[in-house]
Amino acid sequence: MKILISADMEGATGVTWPGDVLPGTPQWERCRTLFTSDVNAAVLGFLDGGADDVLINEAHWSMRNLLLEQLDDRAQLLTGRHKTLSMVEGVQHGDVDAIAFIGYHTGAGTEGVLAHTYLANSVTGVWLNGARASEGLLNAHVVAEYGVPVVLVTGDDLTCRDADGYAPDARKVAVKDYVSRYAAVCRTPARTAADIRSAAREATALAVRYEPVDGGPFTIELEFDAEHLAGAATVVPGVVGSGERRVAYTTGTMYDGIRTFKAVTTIVSAAVEEQYG
Repeated sequence: MKILISADMEGATGVTWPGDVLPGTPQWERCRTLFTSDVNAAVLGFLDGGADDVLINEAHWSMRNLLLEQLDDRAQLLTGRHKTLSMVEGVQHGDVDAIAFIGYHTGAGTEGVLAHTYLANSVTGVWLNGARASEGLLNAHVVAEYGVPVVLVTGDDLTCRDADGYAPDARKVAVKDYVSRYAAVCRTPARTAADIRSAAREATALAVRYEPVDGGPFTIELEFDAEHLAGAATVVPGVVGSGERRVAYTTGTMYDGIRTFKAVTTIVSAAVEEQYG
């Protein structure tokens, strides 16, 4: 049994504000240990439950945040950027039985600690076939095309509620409760590690592949905080303006959908000016 962990940082234990997740800052250095603790707890739980192989895919910012030296020796870490499927890289090879979303968060334009979708700012909303979409929802549709179930989700309490919509059977662990975008009531690392390990052990029983889901076509719409960003996004083939600050595109698969999404957000990020956005 092989488990893939997609590890993001905004939903990690103790993380509540930008400095906690911005590479190179003192708080990021501190929170790397908390983030690694959450991920390692999931690793231990899956191994407790009978998994033979756990691959961790770094999914935050530079994708070089986890502390390899603190992970269980039985796990492997995929670290670094420029991966075919970004946050869920590894699921496409046909040997993954289940995936866990560790340290996830809610989507842009919604309530939640450090809520965003791919870009920390600039994107004010994302919709998938008309429904508000978080990174969790987008990635859940990607892995469904490979018949891989989402069996565990951790983050704040609103992230767990969001996951009820795209992975109703998955185990959920709230490591903190939302107060504002930059504030939360946090559990201690010892408590969250125990909770995550226990949930991962239970989640192992859900690691059963199913027939790949062909859920397309998919129409993805993005809204930005400035009109020129929508214009920049239309450089990507197939992406068209759908409003003053909106663009949309349609794909037959979420494999193509998430790759186009990554292209759009990369171009938009490069079009942001320091002072005026």
